Amino acid sequence: MLSENCGLAGRGGLCQPVGMRLIPARCAQQLWFGLLGLLPFAVVHSALAAPAVDALLTTNVAPTGYLEVTGVEAGEFNPLIWQHGTLNFVPDLRSPLLAPRSGKFRNIYAPSAVETPGGYRLFYGAWDGVSTGNDRIYSAKTDLRFQDFIDRHAVIVPGSYTHVCNVNALGFDDGSFALFATLYPLRDLNKPAFFRCDATGTNWNGLSGEPYTVQARDVVDISGYAYTNADINGMNVMLRESGVYRLYFGDFNQPGGTFRATSTDGKHYTFEAKVLDGPGFVNDVKKFSVGGTTYYLMGLHQNGARLWQTVSTNGAAFSPAQTLLTHLDNADAYIVALGWVVRGPQDAPGRKLLGVLYGAGPVSALNQNSIFARWLQRKVVFVADDGTRYPGTTAIGPDRQLLPFSSASPVTGRFEVYAEDGVILVGASEPRTVRGGQTYQVR
Repeated sequence: MLSENCGLAGRGGLCQPVGMRLIPARCAQQLWFGLLGLLPFAVVHSALAAPAVDALLTTNVAPTGYLEVTGVEAGEFNPLIWQHGTLNFVPDLRSPLLAPRSGKFRNIYAPSAVETPGGYRLFYGAWDGVSTGNDRIYSAKTDLRFQDFIDRHAVIVPGSYTHVCNVNALGFDDGSFALFATLYPLRDLNKPAFFRCDATGTNWNGLSGEPYTVQARDVVDISGYAYTNADINGMNVMLRESGVYRLYFGDFNQPGGTFRATSTDGKHYTFEAKVLDGPGFVNDVKKFSVGGTTYYLMGLHQNGARLWQTVSTNGAAFSPAQTLLTHLDNADAYIVALGWVVRGPQDAPGRKLLGVLYGAGPVSALNQNSIFARWLQRKVVFVADDGTRYPGTTAIGPDRQLLPFSSASPVTGRFEVYAEDGVILVGASEPRTVRGGQTYQVR
């Protein structure tokens, strides 16, 4: 039974209803995804007639040269489209999303976004416009729509070490945080370090105030693994489940795989096993519960032109990784890190994967990076009566999609809305006459 209560929320603004609603888009999406289990993936698109969707004109103004559509944010994590590798990732118009501040050393990367009440706290590793080339951990805050970044400052500095970077972060219900970061040098090698912040949001590893200075006691150890000679540089991922910490890591001295270890306190780990064969540097793992089954999504990079992803149902064995995305142009030619953007508790149904943030730059020296974003969205195409198609090509945050629209005259046609795979038609609107600069909300 499809509930009439599962419509989509869009961006704020006064709406003028100009259409009719038959089946809310999210309900239609659930129907289509249910059919995926019964029909071959390639034929689902043409199997059924699409229901109608609303397309409501709002008072918001789109950027010049575009139509804007809201109500396109990804729904509940759907493992099928990840396993098929059909993902409608839309690049953010702000390219980069976050650039280094002015100064002598400008190189920011390794993003890790943690959901907070009303927004996100973004941790990242960087030389964020500083006078020396020593990596530090920074944070900034943004709202749920990723429209602006505020309170940008260093939270952890290396002290007597040279670098602390490659951060991976978790948030907890009481407002506290936990981080892994790469620390260098320890016998000329890289090792992960563990940092825990209390509910103040500023007190790290028992000391008050930011920035916190790294101490030798922060370094992680792993028993049952050849840890003394391990070089774990930028491959230290944290997951918290069932009362324990999971460390997913790679080792430059043991290439060709990703490994897992477990700890009860975040610092002292016991090695378990290799969980993934093949190249790639693990950068993030997130957990989802869908239909009573647990899924783990892993993201990897290799300092090149693409990112990879792979899905597991137990977190201890992952299938071979497949391409997630490739770079856009010279500005993000060398991708050096990634972090998933998720919304909702990890063990509750309905958790969403909204997008991916990634550090990238134009040079192979990997020292001129910025942070870029791609958003997993429903695909929107405006189809004019003459057959001209205007597809969404860029976004501004997870729920705003932009359709290039250069026509100086009004154009009549329909909005087509596809699922997050970009293939399955969710619905189409009644005829609309649109103009550049307008914003519509679909639902």
